[in-house]
Amino acid sequence: MNSLDAIFVDVDDFCQNFLPAWAKHLIFPVSNKETNLLASQLAK
Repeated sequence: MNSLDAIFVDVDDFCQNFLPAWAKHLIFPVSNKETNLLASQLAK
């Protein structure tokens, strides 16, 4: 695995853990569609 793959895996692992925890603390819930859009924007 090269370093770019390792970085991608680390970012993906972070998003998989962070996004559900973040969604629990929002005052106004965000739909899964909006959350997925945010995650894809973070990846750019």
